[in-house]
Amino acid sequence: MEAAPQKVTPFLMFEGRAEEALTFYTSLFEGSEVLDITRYGPEGPGPEGTVVRATFSLAGQRFLCIDSHVTHAFGFTPAVSLFVECSSEAELDRLYGALSTDGQELMPLGSYGFSARFGWVNDRFGVSWQLNLQDLPA
Repeated sequence: MEAAPQKVTPFLMFEGRAEEALTFYTSLFEGSEVLDITRYGPEGPGPEGTVVRATFSLAGQRFLCIDSHVTHAFGFTPAVSLFVECSSEAELDRLYGALSTDGQELMPLGSYGFSARFGWVNDRFGVSWQLNLQDLPA
């Protein structure tokens, strides 16, 4: 019997804002949806209503996230980012605008040697996004 292929799924840990983040992300990408959310009840250990575990998809890519009930001395870092190939300048501009609002621009939208149009941001939750205009066939 052949073993099922191993699956690698991005896992995002928030501290109380997981549902807000996944709702925001699924609103930005076509073909995205919340697949499952389990919340803490009054018995905890996290604050009631926060996310024990959620599964969502962005443009067909599955993600997991949680609200950690433990405060950590670390957060997200741009060393790991979500790379998005945009099919149009309008899509790139829309995503860049939405994701950079209340976030941090790491590389403003521009032409770089590796891309005709590219931008890199940390969103308001600290998650890092690289947004690239895909090369379209001539």
